Amino acid sequence: MRIKVLVVDDSGFFRRQITKLLSTDKGLEVIDTAENGKDAVEKALRLEPDVITMDIEMPVMDGITATREILRHRRIPILMFSSLTTEGAQATLNAMDAGAVDFIPKRFEDISSNRDEVGKLLCNKIREIGSHGRTRLLQAKVTADVLPKSTSRVIATSTLHSKFKLLAIGTSTGGPLALQEVLKKLPKDFPLPIVLVQHMPSTFTPAFAKRLDQICNISVKEGASGDVLKPGHAYLAPGGKQMEVVKHGGQLRLDITDGASDLTYKPSVDVTFSSIAKILPNSVLAVMLTGMGADGCEGAKKIKLSGSVIWAQDEASSVVWGMPSAVVEAGVVEKILPLNDIGNQIARVV
Repeated sequence: MRIKVLVVDDSGFFRRQITKLLSTDKGLEVIDTAENGKDAVEKALRLEPDVITMDIEMPVMDGITATREILRHRRIPILMFSSLTTEGAQATLNAMDAGAVDFIPKRFEDISSNRDEVGKLLCNKIREIGSHGRTRLLQAKVTADVLPKSTSRVIATSTLHSKFKLLAIGTSTGGPLALQEVLKKLPKDFPLPIVLVQHMPSTFTPAFAKRLDQICNISVKEGASGDVLKPGHAYLAPGGKQMEVVKHGGQLRLDITDGASDLTYKPSVDVTFSSIAKILPNSVLAVMLTGMGADGCEGAKKIKLSGSVIWAQDEASSVVWGMPSAVVEAGVVEKILPLNDIGNQIARVV
């Protein structure tokens, strides 16, 4: 069964370009297009697509308002087209607060100079979001109301680690809202430092860190080289860089580098998790949240081998159960938890 897509943009040229790119994938079908938010709302409710691609700035009704209105009635995954500017970052984060599950740069040159690569990335993202969205889409604005009151599934047993020294969280697609849901439940006096890795461009991470800092009890900042990790403080890996945790003078610090040029993800969960496994054996709680792909799996294996603990978000509450599924299938996960349980469970065990 093909995934049905509604393409929304006020530019006729852009609508045609997206439709042409998506037509290269036999698993996708553009069922209609819309030229503004009001048109998008009407067609979304009438046609019930599996995925909507949405522009932000449009006449009559903007994309953020349209996203909010659509999700009041239907749980349809919405992929935003975003400008990779400071203003674009703010608008995109607002769209994700409204319930959009992910974003992609509107300027194709920001993705790749190779048009085929752009098309493949777009099609893969829509296919992943759409196939999961049919049965498992989480819209974060109603997280607490929508999620089933399921209990955590325990894969292996261990004693509670009162000796945890660090909390590490990795995520990708659906991560911005998942991180908000988890971090908002941690108290101001949370006893551990926290490192966060979210796949995100460099122009987005400062705005995202600031937003998390404003809505959470703990302090959140974009990580910088030399930062000394403090309890009750979270450090978000900068976009376009790699973030490692190192030990210097008996203190845990951050080292931010360009990293290897052949790495797919910048930042990479694998890089951060692997650095943690080296210097903090048997003393880390690592959590894998919603995300496409398998970044973080190799690093999680190293953390597990060092004697520490891995948790994963469950399939029902994940926008895309790729990264959590990878660590579950690797056999390194102790608990599989619904998103609305994770923050409370973290606060309980540390």
